[in-house]
Amino acid sequence: MQVELLYHTPDPERAIATAARLCYAPVGASELMETMPEDRVQSVLSTIMESGHFSTLEHASYTFAVDGVSRALTHQLVRHRIASFNQQSQRYVKYTEGLSVVKPETVAANPETERVFDEAIDAALSAYAKLLDAGVPAEDARYLLPNAAETKIVITMNVRELLHFFGLRCCNRAQWEIRAMADRMLELAKPTAPYIFMDAGAPCIRGACPEGKMTCGNPFPRVKRG
Repeated sequence: MQVELLYHTPDPERAIATAARLCYAPVGASELMETMPEDRVQSVLSTIMESGHFSTLEHASYTFAVDGVSRALTHQLVRHRIASFNQQSQRYVKYTEGLSVVKPETVAANPETERVFDEAIDAALSAYAKLLDAGVPAEDARYLLPNAAETKIVITMNVRELLHFFGLRCCNRAQWEIRAMADRMLELAKPTAPYIFMDAGAPCIRGACPEGKMTCGNPFPRVKRG
């Protein structure tokens, strides 16, 4: 898996604070962006994050490029509807030279289960190739391709949705592959807006686990904002 932060809103914390401060300021946003003191930016951000008035977080966005993940992951990912996605197409990309797949560790750890997995993948790819050779369009032959098929995707989310995404997908109860991707996305985003993403991640980082009987039982200390 490769996760890259392609770009993001310049100075996202100042942009967010500017949007929030504009509601109460006699001057325009461009002037606020240039002249608001840094301590004022931090004060506004503190108010936003503690009050839960998160609409201003939607004025900053992040775009990630992700390679080498499975279609099983992206089927989960696109459920996050307040986001934009562009994914490598199995309709236009033909896998005539073979197909890379993501193999779960639980499968690879046992020779017998790994053999079953590999045989199923090989059978699917063999049938796929035969359909292409018979003149079946790639958009129809792809019905045979497995969820394990590797794919590439570009993801854009605003900060509000990113925080929501991290809250769900950095949790230990999230599926392992999408959790690994979310953890890496958070690692990349945090240095660009350290206050906003200070306690981003699984809800247990900020307090009690909301999963009830489904909790993993992993205790985390509550983070206090500086």
